Amino acid sequence: MTTFTLPWPPSMNHYWRNVAGRTLISREGRQYRQKVVVHRPPFMKPIDGRVKVCITANPPDRRRRDLDNMLKPLLDALTHAQVWWDDSQIDDLHIVRGLPVAGGQITLEVADAKP
Repeated sequence: MTTFTLPWPPSMNHYWRNVAGRTLISREGRQYRQKVVVHRPPFMKPIDGRVKVCITANPPDRRRRDLDNMLKPLLDALTHAQVWWDDSQIDDLHIVRGLPVAGGQITLEVADAKP
């Protein structure tokens, strides 16, 4: 199992942009993807098989927010950072809301899923 911490991701509302009829990752989304690449443990190789992911989401403040709005940008950024080859490899996904911390943070536990 590998555990690491990432910055709080943008919501789905800020991750995508529609430009000239095409849906693209926004500037904020591209910047977040780069942050995830930088925070990824350097020794970690992409997981080939099935994956188990446990997420503790510490929001940046006490405002109401849907955890599922940050989940897709987070998983896509982890795919971009080559934590795994594709987020379709995830068989077991747990997410828990933690206490707010300044700026927000995500703590991930990533492991091979055992059948």
